[in-house]
Amino acid sequence: MNAIAKETTPRKLLIGWSGRDITPPKPVNVVGQLHARVTDQVLDPLTVTALALSDDSGREAALMVSADIAVIEEQVYDECRKILKERLVGFNTDWLVLNATHTHNAPAQVPLVRYPPQPEPVMPVEVYTQLLVQGICDAAVEAWATRQPGAVGWGCGQAVVGCNRRVVYLDGAARMYGNTQDANFSHIEGYEDHGVDILCAYDCRGQLTGLIVNLACPSQVSEALACVTADFWHDARTEIRRRHGSALYVLPQCSAAGDQSPHPLLKKQAAARMLVLKGLMQHGQDTRAAERVEIGRRIAAAVDEVLPPAAQDKQSAVIFQHRVARLELPRRMITPEELAFARQTVETHKARLAAGNQDPASREYSSSYVHIRRFQNVIERYERQGAVPTLPIEVHVIRLGDIAIATNRFEYFLDYGLRIKARSKAVQTFVVQLAGEGSYLPTERALQSKSYGATIENNLVTPAGGQILVNETVRLINAMFA
Repeated sequence: MNAIAKETTPRKLLIGWSGRDITPPKPVNVVGQLHARVTDQVLDPLTVTALALSDDSGREAALMVSADIAVIEEQVYDECRKILKERLVGFNTDWLVLNATHTHNAPAQVPLVRYPPQPEPVMPVEVYTQLLVQGICDAAVEAWATRQPGAVGWGCGQAVVGCNRRVVYLDGAARMYGNTQDANFSHIEGYEDHGVDILCAYDCRGQLTGLIVNLACPSQVSEALACVTADFWHDARTEIRRRHGSALYVLPQCSAAGDQSPHPLLKKQAAARMLVLKGLMQHGQDTRAAERVEIGRRIAAAVDEVLPPAAQDKQSAVIFQHRVARLELPRRMITPEELAFARQTVETHKARLAAGNQDPASREYSSSYVHIRRFQNVIERYERQGAVPTLPIEVHVIRLGDIAIATNRFEYFLDYGLRIKARSKAVQTFVVQLAGEGSYLPTERALQSKSYGATIENNLVTPAGGQILVNETVRLINAMFA
C-alpha cells in the first residue's frame, strides 16, 4: 500500500478532456440478463469519456475514463495500462482509473463469455474487446495530450433516479423486483440516495468544459431490450448539452448502488400517469423511453442547480493527491449445501440443453448455458477456496481540494457507500463503484434475506469484507485531510 503524502500545498491544475464512440458496428450479444440477447438495433451510441488531471509539479495526476459498458474486465484494465505505458512516455499506470456505467445493453468483453457463441453476423467478443480497448486508450491519450491550465468547482444537487430494488416480505425473505401488491409485502429493504455529486471543469477563460456527474444508480431502464444503448446516461448527456453547449463533456460515475435500480417499485401507476400528463408518452404505451427522458431531465436539473454556486468558487490551484491501495478482502466461503445446490443446478441445465432447443440464440438454450457457466464457477471456487481465502482488489482515492473520490470494483450495496460518505473528512465524497471487474457485495441484512445479488453465484466477498473496504477507504481519505 502506498504511503499517504503530507503535501498540503495547493498547486495549479492542468485539465484535458476527450471522448470516443465505442458502439459496435455489427449485431452483438449484450450483457445483463441470464439469457442471450442478440441486438436488433442501436438506440443510441455507446461512448467513453476521459478526463486527465495533473498538477504543475508533475507528481500528481489522475486519468479517469468512464465507459458505457456493464463492467471493466481485469484483462481490459491490464491491456489499457500496457498500451498507455507505451503511448504516453513516463506515464504512471497507477494514474489510470476506469469505471463502467453498468448499462445492460453493451457487448461482453473477454473473458466475460457467459453466453453461447453466436454465428455471423454477430460480432465476436474478442473483436469488440479490441474495439473497446482502442477507444479507451485513444480517448485517454488525447485527454492527456490536450491538458491545459484550468480550474475546477464542485457541488451537490438532488435527482430522484435510483430506487432500492429489493422487496421484503413478512416471512423475512427478499426478492429483487418483488411484487409489492402481494398480501405478504412488508417493506423495501434499504435506503435510497438521491444526491448528485458534480465536479465542474473550466478552461483558463473560465468557460465550462466538462462535468463529472456521480449518482447512486446503474444505467438500466432499457435493460430487458435487445438493443445497444447507453440507457439514461444518453438522455442525460443530450439534455445537459442542450442546455449548456453541444461540446460539453459529461463523465458519468455510478456511486455505490448494488441494490439500486431506476425502476420504481411503488407508485407505478401514478408515475406513469405523470409521464402522460407531461407529454412524454401516450396512455398505454411502454414507459421505458419516457422514463429515460424524465431521468435525463432530472439529472440536467441537478446540474443546473449546482453550476451557478460552483462557478462562484472556481479554483485553479488545489491540494491534489492520488493514492492507490491494494487490499485483500475475505472471500465468501461456499458451504457444502451451496456446493450441492450448484452441482444439482449444473446437472439439471445440462439435461435441458441436451433435450431442448439447440439454437444458441434462443432464450431456452442460452438460459441453461448461462446457468451452467455460473454454477460451474461456484464448484470451481469451492475446490480452490482453501488455497485462496482472500480476493485482491485495487482502490483509488483522490483528493482534489475539498472533495474526495474513492473507487471500488464491486456492485457495492448502497449502505457501504453511505458509511464512507458519513465518516469522510472531505467536504464532499464521490464513491465510484464498478471501477473494475464487478461482483455484488451485499450487506449482512441482504445476505440473511437472500435473493439475487446476495446469493453465492454472484457474490465473492463477505459483508465483513465490505466493511473492511469501508474502513480502509475512510482511513485513506482522512489521512489526506488530516
